Amino acid sequence: MSLSKKIFRSLLVIVIIALVLGLMYFILNITGLWEKLNSVDKLQGIILELGFWGRFTFVFLQFLQVTFLPLPSPILIIAGSLIYGPFEAGLLSIAGILLGSALAFFLGRVFGKKLVVFMVGKDAEKKWSAFLSNCKYTFVVMMILPFFPDDVLCMVAGLTEMSWTFFMVTQLITRPISIFLVSYLSSGEVIPYHGWGLIVWAIIIIASIILIYLSSKYNKKIEDFIKNLFKKRKKNEEKL
Repeated sequence: MSLSKKIFRSLLVIVIIALVLGLMYFILNITGLWEKLNSVDKLQGIILELGFWGRFTFVFLQFLQVTFLPLPSPILIIAGSLIYGPFEAGLLSIAGILLGSALAFFLGRVFGKKLVVFMVGKDAEKKWSAFLSNCKYTFVVMMILPFFPDDVLCMVAGLTEMSWTFFMVTQLITRPISIFLVSYLSSGEVIPYHGWGLIVWAIIIIASIILIYLSSKYNKKIEDFIKNLFKKRKKNEEKL
C-alpha cells in the first residue's frame, strides 16, 4: 500500500471515529444521559427503566467505556451489582469489557500511532508506549489494579510488539479478577462499611498503594525476574 493511501485510510478512520464520538456525545447530551452516567443511583435508574433490555445496555456501556467514552468502569460495575447482584453484574461486565479491550487493541494494532494519539492524546501515547514496550509483564499487574487507565493501556498495547495471544490471555486472567473484586467488595456483603470492615478497607487501600508504588518503581526488576523464570522453565523443558 502506497504512503498516500495509508494517510488517506488513517484520516478516513479518524474522521469516522470523530463523527461517531460526536454523534454519541450529542445523543447522550440531548437526552440528559451524559449527566447520569457518572452517578451510581442515576445509572441504576436508567438500567431499571429499560427492563429486559437493561442487561444489553449494561454490557454495551461497559464496551463503550473501554473504547470510546470516558465512563468510570467501577461506577458501572457497582450500579450493575445493585441491580443484578455481584455475580451476574460481574459476568455482564466481563463480556462488555473483554469485547471493548479486544477492539481497543485492534484499533491500535491496525490503525497505528496516529489514531491512538487522536484517541488518547500525544502525552499519554508517548508515556505508555515507552512503558509497555519494556514492561509487558508489569502490564498484567496493572490490569488487575483499578487505578490505571485500562482503556488507554489496551489501545497503546496495540502499538507495541505485544502479541494478540499474550494480550488476550492477560485480559482473560486479569479482567475477571478485578471485576469480581469490585462487584463483591462494593456490595458491602463481604467486607462491610462499618466496624471491623473499616479496618480491612484501610488495609486494602494501603496495600494497593504500596503495590502500585512497588510495581512502578521496580518494574524493570520485576520484568527481568519474570523473564528469567520463563527462560529457566524453557531450559528445563528442553533438558527433559
